[in-house]
Amino acid sequence: MEKSNNISAKERVRTINIVTINGSIVNLVLTIFKIIAGIFGRSAAMVADGMHSLSDLISDIVVLVFVRISSRQVDKGHDYGHGKFETLATLIVSLMLLFVGVNLMISGTKSIISIAKGSTVASPTWLALSAAILSIVSKEILYQYTIRSAKRVNSPVMEANAWHHRSDAFSSIGSFIGIGGAMLLGKKWTILDPLTGCVISLLILWMAVKLAIPAINDLVETSLPDDVEDDIIGTARCVQGVKDIHDLKTRKNGPAIIMSAHIVVDPLITVCEAHEIVTKVEDAIKAKFGNDTVISIHIEPFVNSK
Repeated sequence: MEKSNNISAKERVRTINIVTINGSIVNLVLTIFKIIAGIFGRSAAMVADGMHSLSDLISDIVVLVFVRISSRQVDKGHDYGHGKFETLATLIVSLMLLFVGVNLMISGTKSIISIAKGSTVASPTWLALSAAILSIVSKEILYQYTIRSAKRVNSPVMEANAWHHRSDAFSSIGSFIGIGGAMLLGKKWTILDPLTGCVISLLILWMAVKLAIPAINDLVETSLPDDVEDDIIGTARCVQGVKDIHDLKTRKNGPAIIMSAHIVVDPLITVCEAHEIVTKVEDAIKAKFGNDTVISIHIEPFVNSK
């Protein structure tokens, strides 16, 4: 997701805001409906599912607030802009996913132990089952809508939020199995709900870690992957007048790249000619990796070692 997608910063923020606001509206409706359906439909699983949707709503708010901050222009205190705030938001949403996964695993394990000891619960109704079906369908649609937009505008925080939507759909699948099993097969099959929940929690935990690691790497300013750095070097070397490039250093600032390098040129050309070569290198790199790429280049004369 490092390469340019030719979308302006203004359009990028606008897209993130629209997609996230639409998601928050869906999450608000689902939260209210699932909690009501869980109470009147005699399903503790659906009440818990409603609280999961509430966490999705909180996730949407985190995205809206932090993306607004990250879109601010360069100021005296932030020479490279505010892109790290979007990375921080990605980490926060990932940690929320981690919390959801852990909570789902703990809750499922407790329920399995309780049922195994002979505890019984009231059979749920069709109202709770219909809420589970609505949640599965709507949250999967919301996931597809958000993940596609995230890839189009190169937004890790939107991708994390998309997986938060899908985790809610997975949670609802567990509720559907538990509620449906209890209704159709009898009370002894209520154990299907927590069993499915535990399996789903593992998937949620895996995705939370998968999303958190890149965010942590960006915050501690880990270098870009080797293939991306090789692409930068190759792009620079293709510019006429560049003899070599070395001492490349890279890091991320939100969705943007910050890089510095030494460019080797003919020692006999003028300063103006060397400047033109550097400008062409900067233009080529920005054309491939985005206009927000911050580039610092040091010029060195070519020395024949022979």
